Amino acid sequence: MIRRAASSDLTGLLDLYQHLNPNDPRVPEADAASAWQSMLGSDLIRLIVAEEGGLLVSSCMLVIVPNLTRGARSFGVIENVVTHLAWRGRGLGRAVLAAAVEAAWQAGCYKVMLATGSRQGSTWSFYEGAGFTRATKTHFEVRRG
Repeated sequence: MIRRAASSDLTGLLDLYQHLNPNDPRVPEADAASAWQSMLGSDLIRLIVAEEGGLLVSSCMLVIVPNLTRGARSFGVIENVVTHLAWRGRGLGRAVLAAAVEAAWQAGCYKVMLATGSRQGSTWSFYEGAGFTRATKTHFEVRRG
């Protein structure tokens, strides 16, 4: 089942995120609670999840960014795309991405972007297979040390 995350999904999402960055320590729920409530309460953030048998097995986050160019049409940014290791290759990641992109179109976005830190060709092929292209923009970032 593909759906928006509910308030009861915090534990499952934190468990799932261990498959996104396995070397990161798991964020304690008490530390995540404030951010979780802010995310769920925002009209600009959509957390899309795939649930199988009560387990969250795939997810991504869509952020709708208001904009003053392109006819004042918003754009979407997708982050934290993850599928549980045991559930990969079943189309669930592609399904949550498709739901996020559809939510962006329904919100009037003129484009949807995502970035990946992966250098694996299989990851790039996955995103291209989901309709994304790497031919239009170059992504840069700065991180706080």
